[in-house]
Amino acid sequence: MALEHIFNFIERFAGIIIPIIILLFIFRIVTAALRGAQRRGGTVSDAYQGVFYVIQQQHVGVIERLGKFHKIVNPGFHVRIPIVDRVRDVSLMTEDEHITFDAKTEDNVTIELDVSVQYHVDYQTPDGSGIYRSLYTLTDPVAQMRDYFADALRSQIPSRTLDEVFLEKDAIATAIDQIVSAKMREYGYIIVTTLITSIKLPIDVQQSMNRIIASKNDLQSAKNEAEAERQKTVIAAAAKAEAMEKEGEGIANQRIAIARGIRESIDTIQGAELDSDEANRLFEYTQWVGMMEEFAKKGSSTVVLPGEYTGQTSVLRDMLVANQEPEGDANTR
Repeated sequence: MALEHIFNFIERFAGIIIPIIILLFIFRIVTAALRGAQRRGGTVSDAYQGVFYVIQQQHVGVIERLGKFHKIVNPGFHVRIPIVDRVRDVSLMTEDEHITFDAKTEDNVTIELDVSVQYHVDYQTPDGSGIYRSLYTLTDPVAQMRDYFADALRSQIPSRTLDEVFLEKDAIATAIDQIVSAKMREYGYIIVTTLITSIKLPIDVQQSMNRIIASKNDLQSAKNEAEAERQKTVIAAAAKAEAMEKEGEGIANQRIAIARGIRESIDTIQGAELDSDEANRLFEYTQWVGMMEEFAKKGSSTVVLPGEYTGQTSVLRDMLVANQEPEGDANTR
């Protein structure tokens, strides 16, 4: 009889109960999806509200009982006391945050720096104090980390010129990493690495630097061309000097050979029972005949000859005397 009353009750209210069950099922699916999205979006989220829950790998659960920290649970299946316990999901995975800062260099150039920061919750402490500090120390750890990096960067950039910023980019990243890492560790976060991914300049500064680089390249090119021309001139001069030296050696050797030949000729003539004066005149005559033969072979158009061939005859003296004679006397000759 009791079962009959139950069935009758279900039949009477089936039109109300079934839609309620469907709505509760849909609500459960939607809230689970929202909790999953929240868990992927940051290091901490309130993800579990049911009696049974599962902590994913590379996450931990922080149990708050009646609003007070109770314990940390590892990945796996767990049970909570509804209303009494609150489970907060903490991700232990490394997060990547991209931050943009502006700063002024020592030579008054305002630049924009893109900084990439990789960090995670300090889960290596044996008592879980790093996880505890990451959850209960800062309300917005990412914003606080941004402020620390901005302060550290603006203490490094103004002491360097623009060229030094580009040259010492890695040193700057290491310096700000050490400064911020020490501070964020106190709040339960580990800075894995800090990278300055890009340095952006104002358009007018960038154009000026391009012109400076182009001018330096043009100057270096002109210097190289001038040096090449100088080397060519030096090499050509050295070659010419060497050629002249060789030519001089040839002429000197030629003259030595001629002198030896003359000496041998004179010795031969003297050996023909002639005195030295007769030998010299005979040699001069033979040289003169040889010269005339060469003139005849080359077909020279003008030849100046002495009036008579004697040892005291001078062609230059005859020419000077001819120039001093009256014009009439010259015509009668």
